[in-house]
Amino acid sequence: MVVGDFAHEKDILVIGGGPGGYHAAIRAAQLGKEVALIERKRIGGTCLNESCIPSKLFANAGATLQSAHKFETFGITGSSSLSLDLSKLQHQKSELIHALTQGVEALLKKHKIERVQGSASFISDSEIGVEEQERFEKYKFEKAIIATGAVYQPDTNLPSGEARVLTGADPYELEELPEHLVLYGSDYITLEIAASFSKFGTKVTLILDEEKESFPFDQTLNRELMRLLKKQQINVYKKTKLLHALPKDDMVEISLVSPKGETTLEASHFYAMAQPQPNTKSLRLEAASIETTSAGFIPITTTTQTNNPRIYAVGDVTASGGLAVEAIKQGKVAGEHAAGENSEWDPDICPVIAHTVKPLASVGLTEEEALHEGYEVSTNQFPLASNGYAGITADKDGMVKVISEKETDVLLGYHAIGTGSVELISTAIQALEMGGRIEDMIYPYYPHPSINEAWLEATEGLLGKAVHGM
Repeated sequence: MVVGDFAHEKDILVIGGGPGGYHAAIRAAQLGKEVALIERKRIGGTCLNESCIPSKLFANAGATLQSAHKFETFGITGSSSLSLDLSKLQHQKSELIHALTQGVEALLKKHKIERVQGSASFISDSEIGVEEQERFEKYKFEKAIIATGAVYQPDTNLPSGEARVLTGADPYELEELPEHLVLYGSDYITLEIAASFSKFGTKVTLILDEEKESFPFDQTLNRELMRLLKKQQINVYKKTKLLHALPKDDMVEISLVSPKGETTLEASHFYAMAQPQPNTKSLRLEAASIETTSAGFIPITTTTQTNNPRIYAVGDVTASGGLAVEAIKQGKVAGEHAAGENSEWDPDICPVIAHTVKPLASVGLTEEEALHEGYEVSTNQFPLASNGYAGITADKDGMVKVISEKETDVLLGYHAIGTGSVELISTAIQALEMGGRIEDMIYPYYPHPSINEAWLEATEGLLGKAVHGM
């Protein structure tokens, strides 16, 4: 191993080049700091290379293919022979990821951020070592930002090295469509995989584990989602214990115990939901006296600082992350605060989105959470079937639900499933972030005709003013 004779000096070192890391590096550089970003694999992290980007590409491909079913509604013919070529979709995925990673690399270069390839570990609370093959170099820093993310491991013991047993981002690497895909889990990642492959023509069965009667959203949204899954012909097993998933020749045998008794399913492929395991073991955090939880996650403050105020952490590696949107926000805050700005992040009012059978978006309190916190609430639901533009697009499945505090009219939560949910959730985020009331949402103009009007009438319905409400 070749060891450098001296330590490179930087104002700020960022460890990890995912969304949290590269946003942190760029914000610090924009504020005049000399920054280096250390990444042992590919820039963009799990989100860009394996998860967020591939999953949304597959979801869009599924939605595009499914839209062919309503072509005749608009007088469009000749669509009966449409099918998916998965190898071409994989090629598109590779090209998209390459273009996006090159884009991030160009941004780092534009902002004069040194890109360091290798594995980082702390030598002290002011020095980091970077190892890459036979090379080892030292870097001294004023501030450091940890953005090393997490790896995902399945909840249950599964046979390893089996092509038909999948977890994490494995489904987005398949070269052939499964004939029958059985999925074990209830999180948004599992839901997106189930929805995409169902739209591609795969038979899909979804198993909720023994603790789950439904999904982790507002119960009204869960009921609508369950209805849409059934409409998509996705069979759902509730409160079910997985006994085993055994590969046999060209299939997987899945043994289950549900409230209805023991069942055995045969599938071409089996997928199990995974849980994040923080990438902290190789960092030698103890050398910098950085505290972690029993599971290895790093606790952070509202300024994203660890217990060592000169060292920050953002994203999946923290005890306060898990979504790319959180990593990006935390990364910007870390970059700004490390550069001397007075910047903070707030874990509340963070949206959750999922591209399921229909797009789903949620922000703020669910009805159940609001009641549990002691609020007396008003709620209203507005079906997209009552929205004029949904009728124009022949895409009327879904609804919008809004929750407010009865006494003050302060908005507490928005939950939606259906066309436009992901794009329009930003309006709800802004309203909740500003402590908005019902009148703040219903006073402005809303374009007509548009899906926006469903969100308007969902809010108007809290006051009994929705013209098209059922």
